[in-house]
Amino acid sequence: MKITIQALLLLSSAVSGFVVQPSATSSATTALFDSRQRQKVAARSSWIEKRGGMAQVEKKAVTKSASGLQTNEGGLEYVQLVHPSGSSSKVYLYGACVTSYIQDGTEFIAVRPDAKMDGSKPISGGLSHCWPQFGPGAIQQHGFARNVIWSVASMTDSSVELVMEPSDYTKEMWDKPFKCTFTVTLQEDQLDTKMWVENKGDDSFDFQAALHSYFAVSSLDKLEISGSFAGKEFLNKLVGDGGEMQTEDREVITISEEYDRVYKGVIDPVLKDAGTGKSLAVLNTKGWADTVIWSPYGNEAMGYNNFVCVESVKFDPVTLNSGETWVGDMSLKPSSN
Repeated sequence: MKITIQALLLLSSAVSGFVVQPSATSSATTALFDSRQRQKVAARSSWIEKRGGMAQVEKKAVTKSASGLQTNEGGLEYVQLVHPSGSSSKVYLYGACVTSYIQDGTEFIAVRPDAKMDGSKPISGGLSHCWPQFGPGAIQQHGFARNVIWSVASMTDSSVELVMEPSDYTKEMWDKPFKCTFTVTLQEDQLDTKMWVENKGDDSFDFQAALHSYFAVSSLDKLEISGSFAGKEFLNKLVGDGGEMQTEDREVITISEEYDRVYKGVIDPVLKDAGTGKSLAVLNTKGWADTVIWSPYGNEAMGYNNFVCVESVKFDPVTLNSGETWVGDMSLKPSSN
C-alpha cells in the first residue's frame, strides 16, 4: 500500500511541476518510477523516429496552428489568416494593423526596419489606421486608433473582425460615443478590408479617416504608380508653410524625391513593380475618397527604398449624425505585370 501511495505522489508532482524527494525507505518505489519513465521516453523516441524525426513533428504542429490568434516575441497578439489557395495575412490587435499579405510567394505589405513591435509606439508599417484624425490637429498626430488594442469579435481561418470602442484613454482626447469595426478577409485572389464607424450617441460628430498603407517594393527606381492622377489637384505638403495646392499633369507617378501629397478624388492607384514583375491594385470602392502618396526618400533608417505609402483616405471631415454609419471598403488585388 505504501508503494502505491508513494508512486501516486511522484506522478502527481511530476505533472504539476514540483519535485518530491523520496525517502530512504522508498528506493524500490523510485526504481519502479524511473523504469516506467524510461519506458515512456523510449516509446516516444521510437514514435518520433518512425515519423522522420523531431523536425517533422514540429512541422506538423506548426501547420496545425498556422491560422488563429498568436503572439509575437514582443508580446503583441496577432491573428494569422490563411486561405486554402495558399495566400496569408497577419493582423495585429494593436492598432488593428495588417502587417502582411502574401500571395504566390510575394509579400505586398511592408513594415519598416525601425518599427517597434512591442506596443511601445504605433507600428511603423502595414495598413495602419489614422482615426478620428488624419495628420496633425486637435488631438495627437493621426488620432488614437493605431495605438489601442482592438478586440476580436469573430474569427475564421481566413477572416477576422476587430472592434474598437471608447475607453478612458480615448475619452481624454475625444469624448464621443462611437464604435469602429474593421474586418480583414482573404479571398482567393485578393485581400478585402472594410471599416465601419458608428455614431452611438445623441449628437453628431466629425472625423477623418485613413489607412496609412505601406507597400513593399523591390526598389523605388523600379516602381510606377498609375491611376486617374492627370488633371487632379493635390496638396503638396512639402511646399511652403502648411502646403500648397497644385495640379498633377502626369498619368504615372514615379518617385525620385521625398513625397507627401494628398491627391483629391483619386481612388484607383495601381503599383507596378518591375523588380518583382507584380502589380497591386488598390481598389477603393466605398467611403475612401482620396489617395496620399508618402515617401521619406533618402531616409536609410526607415528603409525608404523598399516601401512606398499609397494611402486610402477620407481627407475632408465626415459629419456623422446620431445612429448613422460610415463605411470604407478597400481591397488589394495583385496581378502579374
